Amino acid sequence: MRDETRLSPVPFVPEVSLQMAEDAIALWETTESARGEVGLPPPFWAFAWAGGVAVARYVLDHPGLVAGRTVLDLAAGSGLVGIAAALCGAASVRAAEIDAYAVAAIGLNAEANGVRVDAAVEDLLDGDGAPAELVLAGDVFYERAMAERFLPFLERAQARGALVIVGDPGRAYLPRGRFTALAVYEVPVIADLEDTALKSTTVWQLAPVPPQAG
Repeated sequence: MRDETRLSPVPFVPEVSLQMAEDAIALWETTESARGEVGLPPPFWAFAWAGGVAVARYVLDHPGLVAGRTVLDLAAGSGLVGIAAALCGAASVRAAEIDAYAVAAIGLNAEANGVRVDAAVEDLLDGDGAPAELVLAGDVFYERAMAERFLPFLERAQARGALVIVGDPGRAYLPRGRFTALAVYEVPVIADLEDTALKSTTVWQLAPVPPQAG
């Protein structure tokens, strides 16, 4: 992992440094070769994706949001969002991922930034994220099937009292009617991954479900 990435400040979030790859395709091919498998998921952990960058920027600009709170970084990727929360004084940060490479990357990145993030390979989407008081997610609405699992999870987390914040760069499956916009950023991204150099990205808060009439 260290051989294929370089520790660098994150564009737009220079307070955080991550082990990032310069060539997405080359890293993907190297990972498949090392594992002896074809068709592995892309190395999401080796890049700072727009949704996560936006949430991390918002957290760092509003440290009171996380200070003293238990935080869950959902689908954490590189751990950028969780690291930002830890830097802002979160009581604890848990990072959940289904990719073992991502969990390893989160460990390296947290250490490089001098913070603790407890990362594990786990699928939490059938639960409600307890005991986290704040659930953060960057860029999780990029596929229909994933969106259909993420939204109910986030709603259950909110229903038990958690604050839910997500970042989204205009993905097709974000149910915008369920969210309230908190901020919009023009986030620099890797053109090879996003077909553009800047991505307009919104930080959203999950809105309460309106009470049923009658």
